[in-house]
Amino acid sequence: MGVGSIALFSLCAVIVVDTLTASASIGVSSIGWWLLTFVVFVIPYGLITSELSTTYPGEGGIYDWVLKAFGSRWAARTTWYYWINVGLWMPAVYIMFAGMFAELFAPDLSLMWQIVICIVLTWLTVWICNLSADVGVWVTNIGAALKILVICVLGVGGFWYAMNNGMANEFTLSAMMPSLDTGLAFLPALVFNLMGFELVATMYREMKDVRDMPKAVFLAAGLTAALYIFGTLGILMALPVEQVGLVAGITDTLKTLFGDSAMGQFMVKLVGALALLTFVGNMVTWTMGSSRAAAEAANEGELPRSLGKISERYHTPVGANTVTGIVSTIVIVIYALFAGNADDLFWSVFAFSSCIFLLPYLMMFPAHVKLRLIDPDQERPFKVGGGLKMQWFYTIVCFLVILQAVVLFIFPELADLAVDWSYTGPVLAGVIVTIAIGEVLASRAIASNQNTAAQAQ
Repeated sequence: MGVGSIALFSLCAVIVVDTLTASASIGVSSIGWWLLTFVVFVIPYGLITSELSTTYPGEGGIYDWVLKAFGSRWAARTTWYYWINVGLWMPAVYIMFAGMFAELFAPDLSLMWQIVICIVLTWLTVWICNLSADVGVWVTNIGAALKILVICVLGVGGFWYAMNNGMANEFTLSAMMPSLDTGLAFLPALVFNLMGFELVATMYREMKDVRDMPKAVFLAAGLTAALYIFGTLGILMALPVEQVGLVAGITDTLKTLFGDSAMGQFMVKLVGALALLTFVGNMVTWTMGSSRAAAEAANEGELPRSLGKISERYHTPVGANTVTGIVSTIVIVIYALFAGNADDLFWSVFAFSSCIFLLPYLMMFPAHVKLRLIDPDQERPFKVGGGLKMQWFYTIVCFLVILQAVVLFIFPELADLAVDWSYTGPVLAGVIVTIAIGEVLASRAIASNQNTAAQAQ
């Protein structure tokens, strides 16, 4: 993997077409929010990731960094959240896949059959990830290329539609400015959509030179920002914000752009099918990276040994991959019993998994400062500029951005000083249970590891 492949892997990990509609649901002010979040958060996030990945390369990635900074207990927690969130997030992605598939090809498809599709896709992902890393990298590269294509179609199509039919929303400078009174519930989705630049660090053995990471990270970051803003503009130029659905938003936009003619319907299905393929690429990317981190932690005795099983033929983390599939299947079935429709099902699972997904970053950013303090003499091929105060500033800003996203995912109506417990209750309960299970598993694994070490002495 050279700079291009690393950047494409990062692009495939970070850009998520499935939640682009959640960002667009904020309205025209989402453009201002994208720009503000990129400047305030993504730039320091990219700098910190570049330093950590080049200074401490290893298949554990974020696990290795937290381990060196805070010890095995915090490293075990970090890897648990980082890995298990994929099994929790995968259902949300494939729920949207099934919903879009129904919109495009089978309008009468029941929710039950959509659930079946989700389960089949889960195990297809596991199978791909159990093959060699070369296969997985090809899938992620194709996924990244398709994401760029789909978002460009949405962006170009939106501009073309606006030129011929007028804009579906009012685009003024004041309307594009960040505002807390427009779609606050969806603001955490913006942060979520920009996470994952560190994931490729787990693939360092496949890299030609790990020192390519800073170039690749910022190449991917720049492309990510441009594509997200372009895609969001396209959707909002074609669809009034109140018509942007979480599951059907992309399909509805394509139908508006291409019309009802035979050729238009063909283009809707073609571009829609390409968008669906990006969902699979996204989950392959994250499963590959997170499972490697989990396997590394398991082999160090800090997570259950079953997660550390490695394929003798392909050297892939088959143990962690398989358990990811099992977790995803269970979550799909459980949430299907409570959801009234696809939008409810998608957002509930997405919010729950996103909270878990963001928790490791609450430890990654402080690890940057801690390692500067305890390991100042370590050679740093890439070093974030500025003194220690500047590193504290970057860390605190990133930490607070992640923290507010977690809180708003659980309490989206916080600005109104209200709590909808029918939504917040299940999401909060899921987060608490997941954290508790992680504590139990980590404690048992570490205790077992200590006993083994004591017996060896």
